[in-house]
Amino acid sequence: MTPPRIGFLGAGLIATYHSKSLRRSGAEVVRAGVHDPDAGRAAAFAAASGHTVAATEDEVLDTCDAVYVCTWTSEHPRLVAAAAERGLHVFCEKPLAFDAPTATQMAEAVEAAGGVHQVGLVLRHSPAFLHARTLVRDPAAGRVMTVIVRDDQFIPVQGHYASTWRGDRTRAGAGTLLEHSIHDVDMLRFLVGEVASVNGEVAHHHGIEGIDDVTNALLRFESGATGTLTSVWHDNLARPSLRRMEIVCERRHVVVDGDDWFGPVTWTDADGSTGTFDASDLPYGNPDGEFIAAIREGRPAAPGFGEAVAAHRIVDAIYRSARAGGATEAP
Repeated sequence: MTPPRIGFLGAGLIATYHSKSLRRSGAEVVRAGVHDPDAGRAAAFAAASGHTVAATEDEVLDTCDAVYVCTWTSEHPRLVAAAAERGLHVFCEKPLAFDAPTATQMAEAVEAAGGVHQVGLVLRHSPAFLHARTLVRDPAAGRVMTVIVRDDQFIPVQGHYASTWRGDRTRAGAGTLLEHSIHDVDMLRFLVGEVASVNGEVAHHHGIEGIDDVTNALLRFESGATGTLTSVWHDNLARPSLRRMEIVCERRHVVVDGDDWFGPVTWTDADGSTGTFDASDLPYGNPDGEFIAAIREGRPAAPGFGEAVAAHRIVDAIYRSARAGGATEAP
């Protein structure tokens, strides 16, 4: 099979991450066009990656087999639709859109187009969270009773993000819950199961219209388990992105802390035994290598747009609850 031609729409931090991840994966690809509204950023990306600067989005889309959509969120629906119309394979960063109905339309479009589609919910490939899932789903652990998630980072309009668009509601759609903690919502589904109802509240300490910087949510799972999620954007530059998940099962306590990818994961069982899993020295999955492998093998990639839609429905329900004063909402 001829190596797929890969194009990029957007040449910022997350596009650079995926470009480097593609290289680390060893996947054989042809580096095609890249376009960014900031011509200097596109040129720097091309010089570092081997892509060619394209004058327009259409030039990228017309000269590739698969495209990475790594723009600000408001552009995702339009660009995914353009890619689907051409029958391209599509990797779209999270969140897919501002809301679940739009995300659903995007999922339907890529499904109808017949290409491979994947979304940037990259923690699905994290060895730490994969190991936690194995521990939680082990019958010896018993049923999940509750899960506690705290996710905090400095507000991403400064520092190494080198952009301010996440502080613009017209481009980002919302704040910490949608833009960042959709990862956490996806992991809660991945580890514990489907969510039946939620209660939520949000705050806006930075005074940026429409950009929540604190979200607290109570989740009830179809299994009977409960969970809490606290997501915070603060101004402490010493904490760039830190996530802790604590899962209490009937006979096992599991904690994922430290690095999102490598952990460690620690656990304690009812018989007093304990364990620690540190993946820093182990081989691990590569989401971008997965995307290319799915293209080459003609199979679905994971996670696809459908998984993102499910997370979007939960996020929407939390925001609806917050607008209704914390009322119970179903995804």
